[in-house]
Amino acid sequence: MRETAKAPPAGFVPPPYPYERLAGARSLAAAHEGGLVDLSVGTPGDPPPPEVVEALASSGAERGYPPSVGSPALREAARAWLRRRFAVEVPDEAVAACVGTKEFVASVAQWLRLRRPDRDTVLYPELSYPTYAMGARLAGCRAVPVLVQSGSGVLDLASVDPGDAERALALWVNSPANPTGALEDLAAAAAWGRDHGVPVLSDECYVDFTWRGRPRTILEEGLEGVLALHTLSKRSNLAGLRVGFYAGDPDLVGYLSEVRKHAGLMVPGPVQAAAVVALGDDRHVDLQRRRYAQRLERFSSVLEGLGLEAGFPAGGFYLWAAVPAREPATGDDGCGPAWAWTDRLARQGGVLVSPGDLYGPSGSSHVRVAMVAPMDRLDLVARRLGVA
Repeated sequence: MRETAKAPPAGFVPPPYPYERLAGARSLAAAHEGGLVDLSVGTPGDPPPPEVVEALASSGAERGYPPSVGSPALREAARAWLRRRFAVEVPDEAVAACVGTKEFVASVAQWLRLRRPDRDTVLYPELSYPTYAMGARLAGCRAVPVLVQSGSGVLDLASVDPGDAERALALWVNSPANPTGALEDLAAAAAWGRDHGVPVLSDECYVDFTWRGRPRTILEEGLEGVLALHTLSKRSNLAGLRVGFYAGDPDLVGYLSEVRKHAGLMVPGPVQAAAVVALGDDRHVDLQRRRYAQRLERFSSVLEGLGLEAGFPAGGFYLWAAVPAREPATGDDGCGPAWAWTDRLARQGGVLVSPGDLYGPSGSSHVRVAMVAPMDRLDLVARRLGVA
């Protein structure tokens, strides 16, 4: 009698990439004369500094393997920037390069779990960048959202279940936050992590675009048990170069940099040279701040003219707009009011935005709008919508 072959055990099946779910709305927006205005993703649309491009082209660093941890010049440039921006002194061994910060976010849980196999949980804000949760899943860990306080957008750390805290590999914080623009209580996060023996990973990629008060880093609370993650993608419009750095607890930085060296993770030499130039200049960042501030002011009034609540954020370059409660409960894909508004804005304004539930179920009554297009394109959307 023939034996029936057993089906292999079910493995991980990657879900659709979040922004690929916007294909229908993208087509609606692209049908407009003058084309699509894409405000769905935080991809910088403004030019990088020409001297950075020149450094990229003339470094002569193409032949050899670059240091995985980052060249001495790059690490010193990062240390000098932290000193200049935050008045924080970080030793050389507490700074290392990464191949764009998304790569770090997506991979760090697996490296931490190799070090602490007795822990299997990654804590992250319930409204946040999707890669925090996906990085946990890719490491075979539990991704556990932490409630965000209504109004302030700050993590409600008192709500973390004690059992989850005991199993936690790491706690992610993001300030200014994507998508809401909220500013996290970094002192409270660092204290919570130390009290529970949990490393706190602070994603600070939008810190140069802090509008309420001065820019803050978790490193101001001391280096023990914390890492701050920074990128040149946003501050210098260099997302295509894939370069960032992490800094903090020397023991954690040392461990991660050694593991990453074995994994072959290294920023290309010419990119490291360009990053040194970018980190050494603040003038281009000041110019970019002015651009984003003007666009946020302009487009918040456009959205409010449509009946959406879209106040100026505390930080970042996104508008987190609440859709009217009276709107239909479902959009074309049946996913909720945020999707209905995404379709409406695409159909009527030729503009693509992100439904809020891409960042967590509690975002289903919001849309996120990235101010990455120049003012003339924002004005075009306003005219299409009849709120110019």
